[in-house]
Amino acid sequence: MKQAHRHERPTGVEWYVSDTDGTGGHLRDSADAFRVRELEAVEPEPLDADPGSYAHVVFRATLREWDTNAFAGALASKVGVSRERVSWAGTKDKYAVTTQLFSVRLEDERDLPELDGADIEPLGRVGRPVLFGDLAGNEFEISVAEPTHPERAADITAELRTFAGDDERVGVPNYFGPQRFGSARPVTHRVGLAILRGEWEEAVRTYVTFTSETDPETSAKARRSVDDRWGDDWGELTELLPGRLHYERSLLQGLAETGGDTPEDFRAALERFPSNLQQLLVHAAQSYLFNRIVSARLERGLPFDGAVAGDVVAFADRDAPLPVPDMDRLQHVDGDRVRTVNRHVERGRAFVTAPLIGTETDLADGEPGDIEREILAEESIERSDFDLPGEFHSEGTRRAVLVTTDLTVTEPLTFQFQLPKGSYATTLLREYLKVAPDRLG
Repeated sequence: MKQAHRHERPTGVEWYVSDTDGTGGHLRDSADAFRVRELEAVEPEPLDADPGSYAHVVFRATLREWDTNAFAGALASKVGVSRERVSWAGTKDKYAVTTQLFSVRLEDERDLPELDGADIEPLGRVGRPVLFGDLAGNEFEISVAEPTHPERAADITAELRTFAGDDERVGVPNYFGPQRFGSARPVTHRVGLAILRGEWEEAVRTYVTFTSETDPETSAKARRSVDDRWGDDWGELTELLPGRLHYERSLLQGLAETGGDTPEDFRAALERFPSNLQQLLVHAAQSYLFNRIVSARLERGLPFDGAVAGDVVAFADRDAPLPVPDMDRLQHVDGDRVRTVNRHVERGRAFVTAPLIGTETDLADGEPGDIEREILAEESIERSDFDLPGEFHSEGTRRAVLVTTDLTVTEPLTFQFQLPKGSYATTLLREYLKVAPDRLG
């Protein structure tokens, strides 16, 4: 193993599993160089179905350089409905060409607007909105710009097949990628951890003022100015931030309206965020804890393509088009069941998991459980901390520690592969490029 890039380590990512030096280069030289298409798992009724019973229009949108939240807001504004009436199956990156599934509560699909950089195709109607996770996975075609050593890709591929325990598929630790935390400013998990500890003012202050080496200097300077005057007139502090930092400004405006004197005022400011962004803050904290647990598993030399006594495995979802775990079918692995369970793992019928901590998360036993409990203790987090108001609440779940895929690599350096929902393309490609996370995001 090689130690991860120093900018990755604050998000819990400590290791590369391939020893070969990286190809170098960077992603997103152009939108066309990063293409992703959702593998859809929604079967809508026809467009002429009764709007009374099927109130939501499902549509496929191919977007060029659109942030998912920004597109949803622009579409809602054009249609004249609340932003909360637009929903989607998966959040995608802005600097890409993405084909993804949305829904909007709408009486007539002909009211769907035209938007620059968006090709919108109505598919049908459903009785409930498309929800996050209503997809089987994603298909990627990604070209690396300016690789310095593309010839190294073949050796890295061989090492990733060894890690997967498969002669044909590559595998990597199922880390959450930098997009989960903010590629240029990894802050969301820091905010989430403060929320979990009940530190509402610290959560707001962190979101507004935290800077990193890769934060643009104009933004960093404004954040430092606010931090130096924290607690002064909130309206004046709002004006210190450039308009592009609209979420940060929204937080300070909220404090200006409520006074910003109590923990409840700071919580109310965070509740001004769209519901999905509120959830993201706690989800990012869960993701950080998961990354730390996975890194510790690597450091201790525990397998990823097989279970050990104490592990919790998830059996495969029989209905999924891709090999994915069903988190409703979990089993603790007793010492006398390891060999039997690992036969299922080898055949793709079961997956070793680690927790996304929440109020209902069942922790592992044995050495895997020791890792999970040690990480929680180090971060001063307990499962009960996730019993929070509104969108901040989370029951938790578990997640596979290994993700595998068939992979095609073409010259000079283009990757084609599929991943199950929730897994990150950058988690695979970081093993190849071995560069700073902002060059992946």
